[in-house]
Amino acid sequence: MADSPRWTPEAKAKLKDIPFFVRVQARARIEHLARTAELDIITVAIVEQARLEFGQ
Repeated sequence: MADSPRWTPEAKAKLKDIPFFVRVQARARIEHLARTAELDIITVAIVEQARLEFGQ
């Protein structure tokens, strides 16, 4: 598995919906969640899962 998971275009678009001032932190947390789950690709489902887990 690569150090940074790949993002689908849809997941990247969803990330852009996150306010810019927390986007870097959100991206890091989403990527950490994906690595913990041993996922190579971040999808919209992972972004949504992170949103629910992080309370947004």
